[in-house]
Amino acid sequence: MPGAAMFGGAGATHVGGRARNEDSLLANSPVFIVADGMGGHVGGAAASAAVVEGFAPLATGEPATPDQVADAVDRAREGVARVSASLGGDAGSTLTGAVGVRWAGTHWWMVINVGDSRVYALDGGALTQVTVDHSHVQELVDAGRLTPEEAAHHPDRNIVTRAIGDDIPGMDAWLVPLVPGRRLVIASDGLTTAVPDRRIAAIASTVAHAHAAAAALVDAALANATSDNVTVVVADSAGATDAQADPAPWPVWGHDPFEADDLTSPSSRAEQE
Repeated sequence: MPGAAMFGGAGATHVGGRARNEDSLLANSPVFIVADGMGGHVGGAAASAAVVEGFAPLATGEPATPDQVADAVDRAREGVARVSASLGGDAGSTLTGAVGVRWAGTHWWMVINVGDSRVYALDGGALTQVTVDHSHVQELVDAGRLTPEEAAHHPDRNIVTRAIGDDIPGMDAWLVPLVPGRRLVIASDGLTTAVPDRRIAAIASTVAHAHAAAAALVDAALANATSDNVTVVVADSAGATDAQADPAPWPVWGHDPFEADDLTSPSSRAEQE
């Protein structure tokens, strides 16, 4: 399928300031995800690996469907549950990333998130955070009790309120239009807590090749003495030719928990609103 070539990218990871690397990544078209094994949980590395394993069947080079992405999240949850059962404790992982999908006759990035890893969209040097952190400090920001600047340095910024491995089903999901030149930066908090967004934007917009850009972002986190594992996936849609409406911020498509069958077309959604 010609559209499959639109979804490309690469990733890099480093143990950073930890004793072992509990992050995992998958950067195989059309699947570009990062999973951060939860610190303090038993088997964080095994949990993040189980998340990647759940998405591996979609890495065929062909666009997926939203329903297939939802099924992959279910497989990830089942895999993490098996890790917990085998280790006799609670395992957990974040999940964030983008999967190239075809829906309603058009190609999209389906951005998904559970936890506090992040997906950014880079357009012409401007960086926009697509995902919303599932974290204690984000809840305080949403309630107006903290500013985003205060949240970045709050002592509780590592407290995650949702994860693959908890009892909360579903995920947050967005359909992001495939726009020529758009780059997605997908990262664990080993990058986002150590490197300011403006620096992420500068590096990702000046390093052309996806693998080199991911490696440069990891190096920037290490140079800033990140205290965590750091994992970055950079996904490009350089071959995109679809001309789509591109609202920003992008709306959540479906419900929370996400149900792929509830997707509506842009035109019918606008009529409903």
